[in-house]
Amino acid sequence: MKILAICLALLSAVALAVGTQLQNGAVDLQKKAALSGRSHLTFKQLVSIAKQPRWVSGLAVSAFALALQFTALTLAPLILVQPIGAIALVVTSVMNARITKTKLNKASIFAITMSTVGLGAFVVMAHQVSVEPNIDDSALVTILLMVAALIAIFAFIFFRGSSRFNPLTFIIGAGVLYGFVATLTKVVIKRAFSQGGFDRVLSFRFEFFTDGLTVLAFGGLITAALLGGWFVQNAYTSGPPDLVIAGLTVIDPLVAVSIGVILLNEAMDAPLPIILGFLGSGAVAVTGVYLLSKYHPELLSKV
Repeated sequence: MKILAICLALLSAVALAVGTQLQNGAVDLQKKAALSGRSHLTFKQLVSIAKQPRWVSGLAVSAFALALQFTALTLAPLILVQPIGAIALVVTSVMNARITKTKLNKASIFAITMSTVGLGAFVVMAHQVSVEPNIDDSALVTILLMVAALIAIFAFIFFRGSSRFNPLTFIIGAGVLYGFVATLTKVVIKRAFSQGGFDRVLSFRFEFFTDGLTVLAFGGLITAALLGGWFVQNAYTSGPPDLVIAGLTVIDPLVAVSIGVILLNEAMDAPLPIILGFLGSGAVAVTGVYLLSKYHPELLSKV
């Protein structure tokens, strides 16, 4: 099952890269037409973008990528599936360079390599030690409190502060929110099917606290996904697609994996060297994203 999950996650990464490129192109056209130098989208502009066939096509491909990713999450632990999306960074970087005729400089290639190698090492180690214990109520309560706090913070940016932040803020926000979306997806799937929640609902044996938490998790998933989507669209307006995908495929899995290790106990049997390897490979991947945000040729050309 783990091998099948890895294959599905790889296909999801390629689809995500294609969907990102399509949506970024649509947002870029809108930015040139109506943003007037601003780094964020208004609701009216977002609606206008959503009417473009190119953006809708990108959304459809991205939705397909998510379907593949969610299927993979039903077959394997979160800490194994989520980091595989890093391959999308390589696909997007090559695709965007060809489309925009922008030659990647040595610094950006080095940054992309760092992120990909860091997450690749993480997947190799996760494959050896990942397990799937049941998700208990106390862990889910902690996750939901974290989600509520993050939604409050990012909602403030959404309603009041979006114009004050740079592209990296939107990318980090999208990555963190989608990291929790992946986590909550895994939680809902596992508690509904592997832990009998769906069967209890069908047989009218609904457990108010346990199953109520699962319902709250589903609500948090939808809210974080919608807010994360807004952050992604704003990231497209002020940065190249490979930088956006770098945030989604590095920050997202690192958030999800951290929760998987600390709260969901998916690496409970990992020895100390593997734990240190997780930390080291994660640090390498994050450093790559930071360097890409500083030295990407499209961003340097705007300075």
